[in-house]
Amino acid sequence: MKRLLGVVVCLSILIMLVGCGSKSNTSSARPEQNESDLLPKNEYSLQKAVRVNGRQGVCYEDGFYYVSGSTTLTKYDKNWKVVKENDKPFVGYKKQVNHIGDIDVYNHELYLGVEYFMDGVGKNIQIAVYDTDTLTLKRTFNFESKSGQKECSGIAVNPDNKTVCMCSWVGEESGRYLYNYDLDSGKYIGKVHMQMPPQWIQGVAYYDGDYYLTADDGDADYKECDHLYRTKFDKKSTFATVVLERTFDDVKRQGEIEGLSFDKKNNKMFLLYNRGAKIVLGMPKGFYKGYKEEISEVYTYEID
Repeated sequence: MKRLLGVVVCLSILIMLVGCGSKSNTSSARPEQNESDLLPKNEYSLQKAVRVNGRQGVCYEDGFYYVSGSTTLTKYDKNWKVVKENDKPFVGYKKQVNHIGDIDVYNHELYLGVEYFMDGVGKNIQIAVYDTDTLTLKRTFNFESKSGQKECSGIAVNPDNKTVCMCSWVGEESGRYLYNYDLDSGKYIGKVHMQMPPQWIQGVAYYDGDYYLTADDGDADYKECDHLYRTKFDKKSTFATVVLERTFDDVKRQGEIEGLSFDKKNNKMFLLYNRGAKIVLGMPKGFYKGYKEEISEVYTYEID
């Protein structure tokens, strides 16, 4: 009887231990209990800043930089010398558009989020693919209007799962999600709910398994800093936890953060930042003291 009682006690302890292990495994899905997941993943050392033609986005591939203005596309070589410009990038569209956001490049094709934007409101959103040599339109993806996306501030290609991700600068419901499309077919996959979402998202880029988001969440009137955020999700995800990755307190003047890109081979990040202009509802409205024009620059950071 004592032996049987001992076996029962041992089994009870074992069950308790297994139960605790199961509970631990379940709780591991709670972001707040995984401190490393809530900390910055990288360190970023500022290398230089280069003035560019374009205030919206930047991307990099095979020694060439591409910069988007609201109505322009410019290609630079590795020394930031202009190779090609297109100041009429909206030729070939069936719907009226007037604005390009942040951009991305994949397999020698540029991916743009294009729309008609005025005073904080976007419409006629389109996913557009351009040729990197001519900087002209090749094709567009059908936009899913039922997704709830009201504007497109940035776009990113995820080559690992063959998707295209779009973000929205317009806040409230539209700005709380990332919107995903199939890279090959252009078919809408679904949206991912960002938990603890940033405010005023300006750009998105995919790097080393994570998505990085720039947010114009600092008030330039008070010289508040803008920020970089990080999140991670896959095709089946419906939500993603967002983590603060870096504060940009090292730019020349606080203004309006825009798009970003990465040199994956050499571990560098490129960030487009505007300074000098006062921005109201996403539109330049006058200048800060000491400025007669808006200055757009690409900051290069080394990733450690």
